[in-house]
Amino acid sequence: MDQSIPNIETREDAEAFLDDRIGLGVKPGLERITGLVGLMGDPHLDYPVIQVAGTNGKTTVTRLIADILGAHGIRTGTFTSPHLHRVEERFSVDGMPVTAEEFTQAIADIAWFVEEYERRSGSGVTYFEVTAALAFSVFAGVALDVAVVEVGMGGRWDATSVVDANVAVITGIALDHVEFLGGTVGEIAGEKAAIVGESSTVVTGPLPAAAEGAITARVEEAQAKWYRSGDGFAVADATIAVGGWVVDIDGIYGSYTDLYLPLHGRHQVDNLATAIATAEVFVGRALDTDALRTALGATAQPGRIEVVHHRPLVVVDGAHNAQGIEGLAATLEDEFPDTKWQIVAGMRGRRSPGEILEPLGSLASHLWATAPDDPGAIDPEEIASSAHLALGCETTVVAAVPEAVSAAMEAAGPGGSVVVTGSLYVAGEARAALVGTEFRPSGVHVRFEAEPEDESGLDDGEWVDTGDAWTEGGGGG
Repeated sequence: MDQSIPNIETREDAEAFLDDRIGLGVKPGLERITGLVGLMGDPHLDYPVIQVAGTNGKTTVTRLIADILGAHGIRTGTFTSPHLHRVEERFSVDGMPVTAEEFTQAIADIAWFVEEYERRSGSGVTYFEVTAALAFSVFAGVALDVAVVEVGMGGRWDATSVVDANVAVITGIALDHVEFLGGTVGEIAGEKAAIVGESSTVVTGPLPAAAEGAITARVEEAQAKWYRSGDGFAVADATIAVGGWVVDIDGIYGSYTDLYLPLHGRHQVDNLATAIATAEVFVGRALDTDALRTALGATAQPGRIEVVHHRPLVVVDGAHNAQGIEGLAATLEDEFPDTKWQIVAGMRGRRSPGEILEPLGSLASHLWATAPDDPGAIDPEEIASSAHLALGCETTVVAAVPEAVSAAMEAAGPGGSVVVTGSLYVAGEARAALVGTEFRPSGVHVRFEAEPEDESGLDDGEWVDTGDAWTEGGGGG
């Protein structure tokens, strides 16, 4: 039996190691991730964890929590999925994605453990399970104060649920991934509520009535502390502003007024309230309002109702289910009134394109059906046929996303509008074609570093503002 260490020397080697596991698909269950991280020495137990589940808004809430805590001097790592452009985006420390070199080394560090577990168990580890183990390993190596971990799908059998979360977050519940999670909101709520640990704390965003029973049952079973939107915390006021919203939030420990959130969509206000409440729970007190404002002023959510071009206006949004498209439609109606849209849509997985896109019907001028570079993509012909009936507009099939976007922009003209949606993969390809693959990481994470030598005349332990971070004075021996 060959037990040599896999040869991972370049980023291409590292990505290939991951990509070799794409064909394993989705395999719910904790036995593989438990065995793998056990072989690795259980790196997921080395730091506190905030685990974020929900049908929509998980990535946004995860990043907002990390930015808010980071602006308060708390060292955070985030694990999110999927990525828009490069897999490195899934793993961030101090608001910065890992570099290609760090990603390559991280894969090299865990590759032997992955293959050894597979040899011992006879079971292949999935792509997502490897990325989760990679995140846990990276975080264990950088002395985090907290990891904010986004659930991939569901909760009960998701690989991230190997953690013992200090705070569990459920952003909201709607129908999605019914082939894995159940055909009703109540069943899906039960799967997501399974992340609530014994005697832990749970924070929930706005929930449909059908989800209440399952979550209440899990909270009572776990004897958890529950802070819920509208009860434990609330949006006191929200007003549309240029490029976002001005909001007042009544938190768990404090109230925060005149916060500017530079994101499109009323649903993002609810995501903000959930993130603020979660940050309050973690620190056990009210937040510093100045630090909170700093965090929000710098936040960015690429691919989430993001304006990527003007003349014509082009908006990309990774909404991929009915609730997400409803939120997109409401945003377009509220923030871009009296506008007809050229819609570029592509999807993946098992879903009805027409049913998903139907909320955009009153806004649609023309639909351009396309497909991302993804083996799970739905045939654009199927999207065109299904959406034609649901939207009541003409449709055109353009196989590749960049060409579909270009055709839609030409049809819109300089004064028109284009929206790209249906999948985060489609949003990513459109974004890459128009603005490239870079996006601005948050620069608000405060780092505290000890001075190597005492040349300042300060006493040990005295803090001094160095301009871009606070550093500790005094060298001490």
